[in-house]
Amino acid sequence: MSEPGVTEPDQQELAKLRNGKIFVAGHRGMVGSALVRRLDRAGCENLLLRTHSQLDLENQQQVLDFIQSEKPDFVFIAAARVGGIQANNSNPAEFIYSNLMIATNLINAAWKASVQRLLFLGSSCIYPKHAPQPMSEDSLLTGTLEPTNEAYAIAKIAGIKLCESYNRQYGTDFRSLMPTNLYGPNDNFDLKTSHVLPALIRKFHEAKTNDSDTVEVWGSGTPKREFLHVDDLADACLYVSCLPGFVYTENIDQRLSHLNVGTGQDLTIAELAYKIKDTVGYEGNIRFNPSYPDGTPRKLLDVSKLNGLGWKAGIELSAGLRSTYDWYLQNQ
Repeated sequence: MSEPGVTEPDQQELAKLRNGKIFVAGHRGMVGSALVRRLDRAGCENLLLRTHSQLDLENQQQVLDFIQSEKPDFVFIAAARVGGIQANNSNPAEFIYSNLMIATNLINAAWKASVQRLLFLGSSCIYPKHAPQPMSEDSLLTGTLEPTNEAYAIAKIAGIKLCESYNRQYGTDFRSLMPTNLYGPNDNFDLKTSHVLPALIRKFHEAKTNDSDTVEVWGSGTPKREFLHVDDLADACLYVSCLPGFVYTENIDQRLSHLNVGTGQDLTIAELAYKIKDTVGYEGNIRFNPSYPDGTPRKLLDVSKLNGLGWKAGIELSAGLRSTYDWYLQNQ
């Protein structure tokens, strides 16, 4: 598999990160665990890690007590309630409440404890359903959201605006990254709650194992999606955290307090399905079922701003699919 990223982070800022105390919220999830791996590789040894049983991020007092007691220098917010179209559409109350509480509790506590730098992770679903493609950062709040994941998107938009507002009022250094669709080790492969890529890996694997003639893929197969390996995202998190003075905090009026993270390339769900079919080695047929919702017609991020700051994704989709399927075989 290709190496994530292509550019080394700022060495002076990286030294600060290595010498500081770092809290990774959500370290057991796909993104959080990738972040921990990347921080370990960078020589960051003083990591604060807490499970849900040790720290309930939806409990304001617990979060405040923890942050004020431990006084981390850096906070990465990788914790979130996540899921695919079906999970988002069926449980909007849980998605908006949980994600609002996590963002609000951590960002406010970080300000109160004078945390040096915070990185909030959002999602590409913050942009309008019919935003011009590729979607640039200034598309935020310019149109109607995709209804199936509106609750989740609103919570993530609130997180961006929390960071922006604290920066504006209190001079904090709270940064936000908006990744495209993610995949990789520690992904959720549950067919009821997962996103499309891990769901397809499991479907094709089980069809191969059970010698099934056909795999059903939800939707028409025509929507286009962009996919980023989670190790690339973790590398981008480290890179952006080591930018010496976040370039967008002063551009509040242009709504550029956040940065997109992606590959800049997309493909149709049908093309993805055939790629995964080949990766798994399944020899049967694919049947698309248009009675299931497609969601947003296209979701491609404009990543020119982050590329212009020196970072680009490094893991090709074919190599990423292979390594993800290998992980699934070892951990299913």
